[in-house]
Amino acid sequence: MKMEQIKELVGKMTLEEKAGLCSGSDFWHTEAVERLGIPSVMVSDGPHGLRKQDQNGDHLGVNDSIKAVCFPTGCGAATSFNRELIGKMGQTLGNECQAEDVSVILGPAVNIKRSPLCGRNFEYYSEDPYLASEIATAHINGVQSKHVGTSIKHFMGNNQETRRMSVDAQIDERALHEIYLGAFEGAVRNAKPWTVMSSYNKVNGQYVGENKELLSDILRDTWGFDGIVVSDWGAVNDRVAALAAGMDLEMPASGGVRDAQIKRAVETGVISEEVLDEACARILDIVYRYIENRDEKAVFDLDADHEIAREIAHESIVLLKNEDDILPLTKGAKVAFIGKYAQKPRFQGGGSSHINCQKVTSALDAIAQAGITNVTFAQGYDDKFDEIDETLEKEAIAAAVAADIAVVFAGLPDAFESEGFDREHMRMPDCQNHLIDEIVKVQPNTVVVLHNGSPIEMPWVNEVKGIVEAYLGGEAVGGAVVDILYGDVNPSAKLAESFPYQLEDNPSFLSGFGSGDTVSYSEGIFVGYRYYDKKNMPVMFPFGFGLSYTTFDYSNLKVDKKELTDKECLTVSVDVTNTGRVAGKEVVELYVADRESTVIRPIKELKGFEKVMLQPGETKTVTFTLDSRAFAYYEPKMKDWHVESGEFDILIGKSSEDIVLSETVVVNGTKKLPMYYTANTTIGDLPQTREVKEAVKTVLDIFRLGDISSDDENSASSEAITEEMNAAMEKYMPLRAVISFTEGKVTPDMVDETVEKLNKLS
Repeated sequence: MKMEQIKELVGKMTLEEKAGLCSGSDFWHTEAVERLGIPSVMVSDGPHGLRKQDQNGDHLGVNDSIKAVCFPTGCGAATSFNRELIGKMGQTLGNECQAEDVSVILGPAVNIKRSPLCGRNFEYYSEDPYLASEIATAHINGVQSKHVGTSIKHFMGNNQETRRMSVDAQIDERALHEIYLGAFEGAVRNAKPWTVMSSYNKVNGQYVGENKELLSDILRDTWGFDGIVVSDWGAVNDRVAALAAGMDLEMPASGGVRDAQIKRAVETGVISEEVLDEACARILDIVYRYIENRDEKAVFDLDADHEIAREIAHESIVLLKNEDDILPLTKGAKVAFIGKYAQKPRFQGGGSSHINCQKVTSALDAIAQAGITNVTFAQGYDDKFDEIDETLEKEAIAAAVAADIAVVFAGLPDAFESEGFDREHMRMPDCQNHLIDEIVKVQPNTVVVLHNGSPIEMPWVNEVKGIVEAYLGGEAVGGAVVDILYGDVNPSAKLAESFPYQLEDNPSFLSGFGSGDTVSYSEGIFVGYRYYDKKNMPVMFPFGFGLSYTTFDYSNLKVDKKELTDKECLTVSVDVTNTGRVAGKEVVELYVADRESTVIRPIKELKGFEKVMLQPGETKTVTFTLDSRAFAYYEPKMKDWHVESGEFDILIGKSSEDIVLSETVVVNGTKKLPMYYTANTTIGDLPQTREVKEAVKTVLDIFRLGDISSDDENSASSEAITEEMNAAMEKYMPLRAVISFTEGKVTPDMVDETVEKLNKLS
């Protein structure tokens, strides 16, 4: 339906009907207006599977939903670094929604992984905003290609579960734009999600749902968002203020309470009816986008989609360690599978994204299906109560001794990470760590397979020969893990987050999740690898890291120009060759580093990635296009992005720590940074342009002629105050201080005149 028709329809609605349209009719449905033939549509969780419930649903997963397919959660999907694959996952979800008559699926979740302890990190993509935004774009495009909407969430600053409904995230302006809004911006601009879900929390003192700057000025006016803003379930504080700020739809239903508030606010002039009309028009636009493209023939094929989940899981599993090429396993080797998760894998997180699966494939199921007979199993531990079970441990040790190789399946139980609460530490259950310690004492050939949604400490990292990070890989994870272990699939995933050695290394550690209802993001822009790079701090496994069963070489890095302006794009190309013996996929990572900046910046930042499939001996050229944003930082003085003129390094890496090629270009910024000068402006902060030098010449010449240091390098004064000291002191000296050091030769009026000249130049 065209917008003109929608607005005509809104014009026929009563005030009560308009107010009612702006909240749900129940937990999962929008309000219908039968008098005008306006239908109700259904929305449903979740980011990595369809969690469709009836109207009596509970949002957090206590009540059952339909049988569906659980794909790898966000933490694993992002490690694929594969836009095409995540797009396929989105298409599959979109088709499932059409088959089940769901108009909008609530996801993807793109909040930044500020702390490894966030209980919902398993749903989120990355510590890096560019990667999160690119993966989200692919997911959204996939789902919406089936004429089903997405709801990118949680906009924004929802980086913890602790007091998530009331906490005030204090975020400085650069971090807000460069990191936290950055994860949303590219996806909103490029994929145009039908809806954006506003978060529970406050940002800088104001609830996000009532923040006009975020919901209207940035989201709509700057980024061009044309869909609806929907509240997270139960996130509304002041409904009228939220509507005025740009929140269109409140979910779930309020039983008419908030509808009455809106009606009364319009009647008393607190809010104009035009604002309400605009919200209704946006809601109806989304309703009819779905209704008019309803696919009655869509079929939800659970078995076929299970195999797609397995395909996606293949590229979500990161090989972290492979000492002595212990992997892949040979099918003739005697192998002991040890650990509860080999039999019953942990493959998804708890809460609103929990999928009611038709079937789950464990590693033992996959071994049986593959006809591999020389694998034994021992449970090893019971982490329900995190107590060492000596009987189970002895059985596991005996199995390890009798085998050629032991594969321990470990990780985090549901009780350790879930929506609704944050983790208290980065450790695995003690019973699991103890079991691994005991196994490596008797079996040097030990591999650990991890099932977890976020980084963990690994006290045994140097003792085992292999580590496979399976994350929460969806219902087909067991089959995908076995495919990786035995080499039927070559691992190609890379970490979308850094794994520090210990929690204390994380940049958010000191401020944590805050005190009371306030949390300070005191680390600013230095989240994840940006912090570890700047601190030159070693990590256990860096961002972008992941091994393969083959090897890759990089060569022939080229840029299409050595100098450009910030209005031009830079084309970068590099050749990648598979130098090993098996086919494999490689993720090529491009980082940009500002060689010298007047503001504090990270050492380097991810600005491009591509995944390429190569046969043994094959070479392909990978090409990137960088626009001005690849070189820019957010400048609060301009309320915009700014490129400083200077040299930038184009870095090609296999991880954030493993940079293999580099090229340098000069980028010339065309936007002038606004300056306002006062008598307190320091001499060192004055731009070194001809015009500025001329404006300050009179006062600085008088000051420098009165320099108290002596030309005699042997004099006492030259020993006390060297030329270097003079230069340093002058650099940080305010203009007003010149008056004090010229015995009145420079007057306050002269300084004021100089400041006036400077401001005319700016």
